[in-house]
Amino acid sequence: MATELKPLNDRIVIKPLQQEQVLSSGIVIPDSAKEKPQQGEVIAIGPGKRDDDGNRVPLDIEMGDRILYKKYTGQEIQIDNEDLIVLEEREVLAKLIV
Repeated sequence: MATELKPLNDRIVIKPLQQEQVLSSGIVIPDSAKEKPQQGEVIAIGPGKRDDDGNRVPLDIEMGDRILYKKYTGQEIQIDNEDLIVLEEREVLAKLIV
């Protein structure tokens, strides 16, 4: 049975997207030399933070968005043998429009 993950407040859950493993010149990059990915696909979002009046402020991020995020940020977790990252919305740098 798959585990359902529901982030709280302004948190989002992303699935990191792996970078190319072979350069255009044909050189293969070994795992030990790869950098952490900075792109991911949003798979879950929280309801948003509350403002000073107690109203929810919706997120600018939506399910399925591809995003860029800060390099060493968020909390890495593993659910159902899948590596995921939980971030706050402020740690997202940009949406990728593909």
